[in-house]
Amino acid sequence: MSNPIIEAHNVCFQYEDAAAPAVKDVSLTVEAGEFVAILGRNGSGKSTFAKLLNALLLPTGGTLRVNGLEARTEDDCYEVRRSCGMVFQNPDNQIVATIVEEDCAFGLENLGTPPEEIRRRVDEALLDVGMAEQAGASPSMLSGGQKQRVAVAGVLAMRPRIIVFDESTAMLDPVGRRDVFELARRLNREEGITIVWITHFMEEAALADRLLVMDRGRVALAGAPREVFAQVDRIMKLGLDVPEMMKLAARLRRAGVKLPEGIMTVDEMAVELCRLK
Repeated sequence: MSNPIIEAHNVCFQYEDAAAPAVKDVSLTVEAGEFVAILGRNGSGKSTFAKLLNALLLPTGGTLRVNGLEARTEDDCYEVRRSCGMVFQNPDNQIVATIVEEDCAFGLENLGTPPEEIRRRVDEALLDVGMAEQAGASPSMLSGGQKQRVAVAGVLAMRPRIIVFDESTAMLDPVGRRDVFELARRLNREEGITIVWITHFMEEAALADRLLVMDRGRVALAGAPREVFAQVDRIMKLGLDVPEMMKLAARLRRAGVKLPEGIMTVDEMAVELCRLK
């Protein structure tokens, strides 16, 4: 049964003095519990759309409902942000306190949450992200990946139904990227939190339930990752890349090798090449 938690209908947004909309006529739905990845080159509108989901920006056209809420007033925006948390690219821009557990409690304190409830939620959130042992540490002493985990904990403590990760692994090393991505996947699978994952990394996008590709403010492609990435030539024209094995498979097919569509991993490629013998 359809259970949309995000509903966008012809959503537009144009910055002041901009020559063209940053987001133009975007219509889509995201089901509760989905893991949706959004790709797009710089300027495609994906980060602007992320800010619309979190009510940091309000649509200049169309309608956008997040967890059944449409942000029209400041109070509406407040409620949307309680339902939809956001993790930004640079954790240093999101961490505000000098102690990890105090940073995690910051949002709850602003809500006037009782101290005993704050204590419980902070402990649970830090445990969920694997940072309980660093509760008393200074964020300045943490690695980039650990700081991003603290940022996620601060969002988790608010108990959102949706978390938007806006290129949250872009500034991390490969280990940090893997850890934060796996954390998001675990929250999705085990906690049922809807994830909107905005990224430049094709390997991350390939593991989502569904993939959206934005270009010039519009959704240019949408579907399961295998379906979208199978359109190698079109993806390349949009200024993006595809997983390495999909590129290799496309080259081999052009050379006459009979390989099926949708090969994305090394293991899948090895299996299909063995079948040719």
